[in-house]
Amino acid sequence: MIKKIALFVFILVSVIDIVGIVFKEPSLIFLFKPFILLSLLFLYSSSVLIRNKWYVMALIFSFFGDVFLLYPGELFFMMGLVSFLLAHFIYIKIVVGRINKTSFTKIITSIIPFFIVFSLLILSLKDSLNEMLLPVIIYGLTISIFGVVSLIDFQNTKSKKSLLMLIGAIVFMISDSVLAINKFYNSTHLFEVVIMVTYILAQYLIYRSMILKTEES
Repeated sequence: MIKKIALFVFILVSVIDIVGIVFKEPSLIFLFKPFILLSLLFLYSSSVLIRNKWYVMALIFSFFGDVFLLYPGELFFMMGLVSFLLAHFIYIKIVVGRINKTSFTKIITSIIPFFIVFSLLILSLKDSLNEMLLPVIIYGLTISIFGVVSLIDFQNTKSKKSLLMLIGAIVFMISDSVLAINKFYNSTHLFEVVIMVTYILAQYLIYRSMILKTEES
């Protein structure tokens, strides 16, 4: 019962936040966006008996990232970037912990697609990034590594939990890529909606992967 309530709250605050973005209502965004990750943390806590402390930390860092990005200015953007960077470091650690063994071929085939996407994005944005070039490169490499290790894990196991984590990493990369394009290249209202929808979906897919991992354990 508690899990169903938690899921309902997560969906409700997510939908309200997206509605706020669609209809350009800053008050709705400001009020409900912080509750997306808090409700997901509540949902995760009500879904498992033993919580993964690393995953909880990733959700907390993501929460702070959401809050910082609510405010305008480069300082808050950098604080949000660092918060999500730390969250991605933890996601990488979680996925690497699932990998028992791999091969050189799997590593190379996992690196290539994410390296191509990362390179194309940086090449497209580099003239607009200025002093943000290095931070964006570091962040882009980090989320690309998240995708790489998730693909390695999926190639090893072909399990549902690995597939969910991989899709979550890919959708997260799409969300952050659109965010970078929207901020540094071409800002449109549609991009703002896409960013939030893909972000929420990515976080939920990662949550589902963590739940399956717990159930299997």
